[in-house]
Amino acid sequence: MPPFAVIESDILERIERELGAEEEEARYRVDEVFRRFERTQPALADAMFALLSKPLDDTALALGYFLSASIWLAFERVFGGRLSQVSDESFRAVSDSLGLEEELRAERGHEPIEFEDVVLVAQPRIMAFIHEHLDAALDVAARVEDEGTCEVDVDDVHAVYRALLVMVLALSYAVVPNDGVISREHLA
Repeated sequence: MPPFAVIESDILERIERELGAEEEEARYRVDEVFRRFERTQPALADAMFALLSKPLDDTALALGYFLSASIWLAFERVFGGRLSQVSDESFRAVSDSLGLEEELRAERGHEPIEFEDVVLVAQPRIMAFIHEHLDAALDVAARVEDEGTCEVDVDDVHAVYRALLVMVLALSYAVVPNDGVISREHLA
């Protein structure tokens, strides 16, 4: 992970406050952010939209829209013109890497490092933000489920989480260093 691509500030908390206004206003803001995301990062937006267009659990759907919009907006605000567009090939490479890791983990569950751990170490603030929202949504769903009125599809939430991991890593590699020189590590 390029060290110059780490989100180090409290930008995610500011974005959360901005997007988390009154319900109708928040929906409008998230929709607007998502439209800009689609224009500037079509490969990532298309993949996220393809997932979110499936019949998903409401909790997974809300998490997917809010978190993908928030994460992209954080990268855009922190890195601005240094954030290049993720190509279809780059997106597939990151997604395939995660798929391969999942296959290897299924075959050899004793391996010490998971893809998620790599992203967690490289982007700790983003991962904490994602986990905070996942935990909060699942806690609310569990309380409602205890009342017998709601059940969250954990597989749907996991699919959204997986897509967010790919997005975070792809965006991290799309950041160009301050000097504009793309290193070998960046190209790998």
